[in-house]
This record gives sequence, C-alpha cells and structure tokens, in this order.
Amino acid sequence: MKLSINKSRSLWWTVSCAIILSGIISMVISWQTPGIKAPLRPSLDFIGGTRLQFERDCTRPGNCDKPIDIAAVREVAKEQGLGDSSIQLAGDNGVTIRTKDLTVDQRTKLQNALSEKIGVFDPQKNQIDSVGPTLGQELFRSGLLALLVSFVGITVYMNFRFQLDYAIFAIIALFHDILITVGAFSILGLIFGTEVDSLFIVALLTITGFSVNDTVVIYDRIRETVKTNPNRPISEIVDDAVNQTLARSINTTLTVLLTLFAIFFFGGETLHNFALALIIGFTMGAYSSIFIASTLLAWWRERTGSSTPTATTEPMDA
Repeated sequence: MKLSINKSRSLWWTVSCAIILSGIISMVISWQTPGIKAPLRPSLDFIGGTRLQFERDCTRPGNCDKPIDIAAVREVAKEQGLGDSSIQLAGDNGVTIRTKDLTVDQRTKLQNALSEKIGVFDPQKNQIDSVGPTLGQELFRSGLLALLVSFVGITVYMNFRFQLDYAIFAIIALFHDILITVGAFSILGLIFGTEVDSLFIVALLTITGFSVNDTVVIYDRIRETVKTNPNRPISEIVDDAVNQTLARSINTTLTVLLTLFAIFFFGGETLHNFALALIIGFTMGAYSSIFIASTLLAWWRERTGSSTPTATTEPMDA
C-alpha cells in the first residue's frame, strides 16, 4: 500500500496542533495551580527542598484498616508550620510530602505527629530526599542550555547538509516532538502528580537526536530524487521518499520502543518516567518525520515554486 501523505497533510497538521494546544492549556493551568506554579510539576532536582515518603506498617494489627485521610495529613503539616507543602497519597497506605528544607529534628517531629494521626510507619520503606535550591537551579539552567545548544547544532548541520528550508522544517518537527512530550507530562502532572527530574532533560535531548535522524533519512531520499528528477512535482517526490523509507522508520521505531517498554515496566521507579518520556517522544519523532517535516517541505516548495536540487555534497544513506 502506497501512502499519499500530502493529500491529507491538513489532517496531520490539525491533529498535531490539537495535541500541542491541549498540552499548552495544561501548562497554563499547571502554572496557575498553587501547589505547582510551573508548566510542569518539578521534582526536588529543580526546586530544592525535602521530600518525605512514608508508608504504613501493615503487619501491625489494625494499622491499615482505614484509608489515609489526606485532610488529616494536611492538618498535621499545618500544625508543624508546613501548610504550603505539596501532599499526595502514594498508593493505599503511603503519603508523599514535598516541602521546604527541613532539619533532622523537624523531620522527626513531622513523622511522629503523622504516626499518631494516621498510623505507624514502616521504617524500612520510608524515604527522605533533600536537595539544596542552588543545585536545583543549576540543574535547570544546565538542562535548558543543553537543549538550546542541541537545537543550534542541528540547525547548522541541516543547513550545511541540505538547505535552509530543510533545516527550518526539521527544527519545527523537533519542536513538535518536544512540545508534545512536555505537554503530555504537564497533563500527567495535573492528573497523576507525575514529576519531572533531571532525567527528563536527558530524555528530551535523546528525543531530539532520534527525531532528527529519522528526518534526515527521509530528507536525504527527497534530495536524491530531486537531483535526478527535478521536473517532477515536489509532492510526488515527497510521497515516494516517505514510502521508500517507511518500512525502515517503522522497524527502527518499533525495535527501540520494545526496549523502552521493557525499561518502563521492569526498570524500577527511578527509570519509569524517563522511559515514558522516551516512549512518547520517539513515537512522536517517527510521526513528525513522516507527516510533519516532509509535508511542510512539500508545501513550502509548492508555494515558492522551488524544487532545485542541492549540489553541495554527495547523497548519503543515513
């Protein structure tokens, strides 16, 4: 079956715009939410502070008979001077509290007060993490700088390897993938309390590399066909290039996704959100390379009437 992606390009663009818009709306709502005040729900890696996770000891008789009352937890936190803390339930018998930096004495008082109110905690399952605000801000700045440098580098490479319009639409496709991934995590943060940490920045950088690789494969085939058949309509050239590389793109993406799903289900809590970000980003990367970057290039060349081949370097099978 041969795909004619340019005939339905308005549909692909509408779908992408709808997904991106929903993510942007979620980020605005998240920014206005008192417990978050950011487009994404940040973890301690970025904002600093103390995160305490307590889980009740269900081996004690009657300790887990009643579900945890989050209102009671908030009341205890307010009594301890921590009324602005972010509090979430962790399963049926756990509670997570993210708050300002606490001393050892403050942590002990909070834990004891909570134990009296909602039940005795299992010391083997309690977790306490602490990150200074300076380190959190430095991680955030470094992550944004790394993303910016990667976008600039990709733009320069694509401009040198192909032409400026190729580079522009490749970057638009990258922004498409990043925005959808970020928007998805914003929605997950609002609904499920999903936080982003420093590994999320690593995931975004990995997504940019994967997405541009897929785009280069299609663009290289487009350029080869334009050089050999400069008088053919650009929409036909793009459709042929996509169909010729479609099996390779799908097989590569599916192979990577199988590994990522294994990490997602069996890699542990630390890698859970990292794998999820890659799953979303890689899926969108394959989608944008086929349905966004290529169709935008065809649309632009039709508007400008330009289909001249690039004569800078020899074709390369990416």
